[in-house]
Amino acid sequence: MAVRRIAAGAVATASALAFLLVGPVGATATPNQPLDEYTVVARDGVPAGTVLAAIAAAGGTVVQRNDSVGMYQVRAGTGFAARADASASLVGAARQRPIGAVPGAAPAPQLVEREGAHPAVAGPPAPADRPHPRPGLDPLDSLTWGLTMVHGDTARTVEAGRRGVTVGILDSGIDASHPDLAGQVDLARSRNFAPDMPDIDGPCEVPSCLDPVGTDDNGHGTHTAGTVGAAANGLGVSGIAPGVTLVELKGGQDSGFVFVAPVVNALTYAADIGIDVVNMSFYADPWLYNCLNNPADTPAQQAEQRAIITVLTRALNYAHRHNVTLINAMGNNHEDVGNPRVDTSSPDYPLGTTHPRTIDNATCLNLPLEGPNVIGVSALGPSTKKADYSSYGTEQITVSAPGGWFRDGFGTPGFRTPANEILSTYPKSVLLADGLIDANGNVTPGNEATVRKDCTAAGVCGYYVYLQGTSMAAPHATGVAALIVSRFGERDDHGGGLSLAPWKVERQLTTTATAHACPDPPLQSYVREGRPAGFDALCVGDAHFNGFYGYGIVNAFAAVTTRPGWAD
Repeated sequence: MAVRRIAAGAVATASALAFLLVGPVGATATPNQPLDEYTVVARDGVPAGTVLAAIAAAGGTVVQRNDSVGMYQVRAGTGFAARADASASLVGAARQRPIGAVPGAAPAPQLVEREGAHPAVAGPPAPADRPHPRPGLDPLDSLTWGLTMVHGDTARTVEAGRRGVTVGILDSGIDASHPDLAGQVDLARSRNFAPDMPDIDGPCEVPSCLDPVGTDDNGHGTHTAGTVGAAANGLGVSGIAPGVTLVELKGGQDSGFVFVAPVVNALTYAADIGIDVVNMSFYADPWLYNCLNNPADTPAQQAEQRAIITVLTRALNYAHRHNVTLINAMGNNHEDVGNPRVDTSSPDYPLGTTHPRTIDNATCLNLPLEGPNVIGVSALGPSTKKADYSSYGTEQITVSAPGGWFRDGFGTPGFRTPANEILSTYPKSVLLADGLIDANGNVTPGNEATVRKDCTAAGVCGYYVYLQGTSMAAPHATGVAALIVSRFGERDDHGGGLSLAPWKVERQLTTTATAHACPDPPLQSYVREGRPAGFDALCVGDAHFNGFYGYGIVNAFAAVTTRPGWAD
């Protein structure tokens, strides 16, 4: 699902359509009082003036507000959250970040996306020659088995996507200098909603701490963007919908956390400017599951989660009402999301506050996945088996798509090789910082199997990396959704582009997906692939719909060549 570290903070680049930056409104902290920033959510129907008065009475200073969903960014001192929770006008306050924190050393987890990146288990290097592409495809498309699995290669002979269709990449940013993305990203409409947080991101690169659009210091967003819409330009790889326009909606931190305030501001902004599809390959930190009243949490933590549930639900509904199709990764927690295990990873921020929590499915939500109007996508390996890490479940899944699975192909030479993962665009700057390429732009020894470089005869080069995760599955479905809007959309009110109601997009996506039954037996074990029995997964359902595949594997060609049911 998420990059599992893409966080929040106030939005410093404002759109008057969605939210407002304001001067100090409320109480002023004493000179020596430490301040934190909070996301405060108003109760339904409470006028803005009453909300502002309640925030001031609780000791907070409003620095930004999003009137579309009743969300306020507030700076306040000790005790503010408890006072906000006690107010009849406020749902609660979610602590976002300390103000003026010194750079800290956030732990660097071994992400599921990078399994197999170590040279000792990476398998043989990828071929050094530049493959000769088929007509309409790029040189490295022969390595993107996901493109073939969803029939994106044949779909583009009918529909490659229209420039008037816009896809929002709500992620860590997009490296718009990448030659496969340079002409694909609408920088004028792109926004950064997540200023750097020094305690988890390290020192800010620019004085404002707001990285310019068209940059990505993490890499995750650039990878998902390439799967959706990398150009078919004779270089590197091409996306599922290479003809559409990408819009960067930076809601994740350089470190990988994704907090609720940037997500909400990004969703309302996307709705207001007429984005057609938004890809969300994450869950909203700091809670894997947001619960109404989990007894393992403090009263302040319970109030924080109620506020997150309320405001994110409002934002998802707001986007849906404005014809935004919402697509989310199912998650890499290898569990039935409708029957969750004990949560041992929350809250993951502030660092060091994690505690075990028994999750009640009736009162706890994995968000945005379990929010309204969201299409959930599970991840498959090249064999079409559900990837061992992929979460699943009939309550949340809609469709399945290629997400990569390093351990696929047991008993074959391809077992435990990066070629089983998803190859897509990646920032040169991140590869250089991580030591995966050298100062001359060459892939460093031992990393040839996971990093690919492709250059034109003129010397223009792009870099590509193998990753796996439901983060990689969701953009395959997003690309198909964009093709559906391109093929069947109608003129909208935002500059002459195309638009299609989300229910129509989802119906076409699900009815044209390639049906796939549960495995036989339905209990899938991954022990032989080296996973403990805790990864065992039970598939429930039939060939029409089940917890592993949903309504099936997304099929781009069928989606653009099948007459929609609503047209009859």
